[in-house]
Parts: sequence; structure tokens; C-alpha cells
Amino acid sequence: MIEAPSLNSPGIRHAFFTRQGGVSAGCYQSLNGGIGSQDSTANVVENRARMAAALTIPADRLLTAYQVHSPHAVVAEAPWALETRPRADAIVTRTRGLAIGVTTADCGPVLFADPRAGVIGAAHAGWRGALSGVVEAAVEAMERLGAARSAIRAAVGPMIRQSNYEVGPDLIARFAAEDAMSERFFRPAARADHAVFDLAGFIGARLARAGVSQVEDLGLCTYADPARFFSFRRSTHRAESDYGRHVNAIVLL
Repeated sequence: MIEAPSLNSPGIRHAFFTRQGGVSAGCYQSLNGGIGSQDSTANVVENRARMAAALTIPADRLLTAYQVHSPHAVVAEAPWALETRPRADAIVTRTRGLAIGVTTADCGPVLFADPRAGVIGAAHAGWRGALSGVVEAAVEAMERLGAARSAIRAAVGPMIRQSNYEVGPDLIARFAAEDAMSERFFRPAARADHAVFDLAGFIGARLARAGVSQVEDLGLCTYADPARFFSFRRSTHRAESDYGRHVNAIVLL
């Protein structure tokens, strides 16, 4: 597990889990936390139990949502069953002993904390969610629980980085149409009409616009580091049958 120094605070524990330390095999080796993957259910349950133990909580108190690449944020107040988990891409809470997390395999995980208010959050920011406002939704939901934007700390975890993230003209045009300030996050690629996209930089800019000034980017690339990270795009390029998912989580103790 990887920690962001900016989130280290008494009463708060967090982790950007890597692919190491689990029981899964093959393309899921080894700490696959993906409920929606084709991995053995027993393996995923054991892997998530290990993650919960690392966060010092019972396994049923590690919560993730049914992610749909949306700007929707929900409040967690008690454990929910996997079959009834909400469709959302950000979770916030002020309930102690309840870990909230997001799963990723190239998209950007963002963990939030206002230690003074005792409010935390987690957001799954792929390009769709980041463009439609998922980080802003997480901040607004934290505010409703008593957090102050000026006190919120955010850590941006492992994700696909610009040098490995080539995109086509349709995505470039969509960003230009929906966010006039996004042009600086695209750099020409070798292929005509294509570009490489700085998702982490774009997420950072959206956090700044949301009034979050304390932002730490771990600068880690999922695509470039197969020993530590799963990557949807790398698995696609290798023609693998599926891919594992990381869990990125935070808890108030």
C-alpha cells in the first residue's frame, strides 16, 4: 500500500493499494479488489479482507460504490451490501470506523480529508467523471457534512500518465466543447489528429477550481509499472482477457 504524506493525520488512515499482497493469480495477480472482474469471488473477498485489515477495520466496513463514470457523490453512514451498493463515483462520510474507497485500473483516484471537521471523501475520476465534475461533487458533499474547502486536503493517486495516454479526436473535441481551459492538458501525439492527455493535471486543475488548495499528486503511472499496478489500457494492448482493479480507501478511526 502507498500513502500520501499530506493525508497522514491522527485519527485518519488511508491507502492507495497496489496489486501486491493478495491471493489472485494470472492477470489478476495478486491483490485484485475488483468486484466486477471475472476473478474468483473467493479471491476478491479475501483480497478485500486483507485491505480492510491493513486499514484496521472489519471487512464489511470497507465500502465501494457501483461506479458508472458519473459526477454523483453519496454519503456513507453505515455498511451496505454489495448487491445494494449505490451507483456513484464519489463517497463521503463523517462516520468513524467506516472506510470509503474507489476502484481504479488507470482512472484517477482522489482521497480527501478535512481532519479538523472529521470528514473524508474518495472520488473515482476517469476522464468522463473528471470532465463532468466528480471532484467538485465530492467537495460539495464534504461541505454539507461540515468540511471547509480551505481545510480539505486531497491526494491524487496512481493513474495512467500523459506519456502513455493517447486519445483520439473525438475526446479532444469533447473537452474543447465542455471545458474551454482544458487545451493545455493535451500534447500532440505521433499519430495525426491524436494527442496524449494529462489526466492528473486536469484533475488537479478541477480541484483548484473547486477551492481545494492542498493537493498532493503521487506522480505514479499505472501503465508504466506492471509490477505494482493494474492497467486497463496495458491489458488491452497485451490482449489479456481481463484486468485487476486497485482499491483506494480512507477511514476515520
